Amino acid sequence: MKQDSEAITEPAREGFAQQAFASYAAPLIGQTIELAEAVHDDASPEALHRLRVSLRRLRSLWWAFAPLLDKGENERQRAVYQFLATAAGKTRDWDILIELLDKQRGAARDLLTRLEQARGETLAVSRETLLNADVKRLLREAFASTSAQLNTAHEPRIALHKFVAKRVGASERSLKKRIKRARRAKRSNYAAFHDVRKAGKKLRYLFEFFGPVLQGGHKRTLKRLKRIQQCFGKLNDTVASEALLRENASMLADAGDLDAALHWLGKQRKRRMRAVTALLH
Repeated sequence: MKQDSEAITEPAREGFAQQAFASYAAPLIGQTIELAEAVHDDASPEALHRLRVSLRRLRSLWWAFAPLLDKGENERQRAVYQFLATAAGKTRDWDILIELLDKQRGAARDLLTRLEQARGETLAVSRETLLNADVKRLLREAFASTSAQLNTAHEPRIALHKFVAKRVGASERSLKKRIKRARRAKRSNYAAFHDVRKAGKKLRYLFEFFGPVLQGGHKRTLKRLKRIQQCFGKLNDTVASEALLRENASMLADAGDLDAALHWLGKQRKRRMRAVTALLH
């Protein structure tokens, strides 16, 4: 099964945006359902990561078509994807922390063992949440509801290429605004840097969805977005891991040298912050 953009960049390149929605959404919905079902058999970090990414792509796709939808409809469906991504993400957060500390020279084995135990307990909750949520039904209902609204709306039809250009343009402006804000922000203001990461990720997904429809080349922009995502992703992993370890410090107090791990993560965070600051400038 394809996991990247090639699986969802084949819809009709002409026609109206309202009609094109289904051709973009249906393959991604099917892919996400398969990934959610696979998590029940595959507990690997990669399986959970692929599911979370697929759910994020769904949120971005619904954001792209938001101007054609009732506000309530768009918010409802995006909230569903956020809820499911959070369920998968809680286990993924432990995976990232373990991967980072496993690279730490002299990391306490007892601490890593306890983190693995916490990861296992969180995975059980994640699986139960996804199972109880009935992901297949939720996603199919979201697709059917949004498709029905687009097909029955009385608003004038808009050409797909014009609609795509407007939405990509809006996303580009949002990213530039957040980059400008982050350039002026203090390094302690992590939220400003996190906003750049989210905006860059959304724009990258839109390019992957709508690349064949857009006029002109966008390979250079996509390449730059991947660099931003990679650099800011490493910072986010470090910040989130440090926060997760601090949140569970009392539970892990007797599990090896917790202070050394926190100190190491703090140094990594500062190094990553310098890297993203340099990239912005």
